[in-house]
Amino acid sequence: MASQHRKHRGYKTQRLVADYFVQQGWPHAHSVGAGAQGSDVIGLPFDVEIKARAGFNPKAALAQIKARTKGLGFAILRLNGQGENAAEYIAVIQF
Repeated sequence: MASQHRKHRGYKTQRLVADYFVQQGWPHAHSVGAGAQGSDVIGLPFDVEIKARAGFNPKAALAQIKARTKGLGFAILRLNGQGENAAEYIAVIQF
């Protein structure tokens, strides 16, 4: 049961982040479904990897982005205990 809860939390986080991008002036931002290849949010000029888990591995997330794009990409992390305000999530970008 907890596994399903974590999956649904991840999907919800993707939708929250996509909605946040729309509110910030990126009207074509859209969360992709589970199992889709590529960025977790499409319609943006950069790659976005979203993680909503306790065991976040920044190096692995950045490697995942690097493997699929040569352009700008970053990971967005929803920490445990954070609510549904995507503006409070953390972004990790490779310098």
